[in-house]
Amino acid sequence: MPTRDAPIVVSSLTKRYGATVAVQDLSFEVPAGRVTGFLGPNGSGKTTTMRAVLGLITPTSGSTTVLGGAYRDLVRPALHVGALIDGTESHPAMTGRRALRVRAAASGIDDARVDELLGLVGLAGAADRRVGGYSLGMRQRLGLAGALLGDPDVLVLDEPANGLDPDGVRWIREFLRHLAGEGRTVFVSSHMLAEVARMADEVVVINHGRFVTHMPVADLTVGDHVLVRTPDAARLVELLRDRGADAVSQDGRLAVTGLGIEEIGRLAASEQVVLYELRPGDSDLESVFLDLTASGVEDVR
Repeated sequence: MPTRDAPIVVSSLTKRYGATVAVQDLSFEVPAGRVTGFLGPNGSGKTTTMRAVLGLITPTSGSTTVLGGAYRDLVRPALHVGALIDGTESHPAMTGRRALRVRAAASGIDDARVDELLGLVGLAGAADRRVGGYSLGMRQRLGLAGALLGDPDVLVLDEPANGLDPDGVRWIREFLRHLAGEGRTVFVSSHMLAEVARMADEVVVINHGRFVTHMPVADLTVGDHVLVRTPDAARLVELLRDRGADAVSQDGRLAVTGLGIEEIGRLAASEQVVLYELRPGDSDLESVFLDLTASGVEDVR
């Protein structure tokens, strides 16, 4: 059960739209000082959950809290929570600078912060262009600048890397990790699983509106095999198979199943097989995610 000590707590959240259940009995918490990825297939309830956290929708049952209370009870919420949620774009006729200044004024934030953020997100040169002429990636950068206006401790970001080029994706990865390193709470959804694996410290996975798992990325991607690199691969394979293990070639290494890392090391030493590398294998986050969401949870609608 959630402890309610975390900056974001989701407790038994359920949201129904008529006969459709978007989220059902969902509970998890998001810690400070880490990047927490929020993963799930399309239609799994990620945006619904984030909207509930931000007070944009009313739960059918259950609750969400931010910094110990309901979002709606925060005084000057932009100073505490920054959000980038699909559908919150600026008016296309406004310039980027004007759009941010309007948001800043609504929260009592000085215009100097607007100019600072336009430079920070790489839009200083496009600040006086109309938002309607921005690319998708530029609009995402503007949205992130808006989320950061109040220098908040908590960030809730729905697909912030959508539309960014490779340099932009790398920039946002490093930037979000920097923010978490400052002790902030970074809660981010994404379909870019390889990028989440590089950016996030941990992930919450949901499917059909239900909780699947919440684990550190490092634990989630530990594989069930051992990687071995040796100049005498053929002999080692024969020795391994004599002991009931299996070994297949993988990127210049042997991927071994059926024997643990210590057993392989002892075997190689006893048979005087030189090893250049011996380590646990990893599974990529995409494969793990597909396995987690492919079965075991029925549609709740």
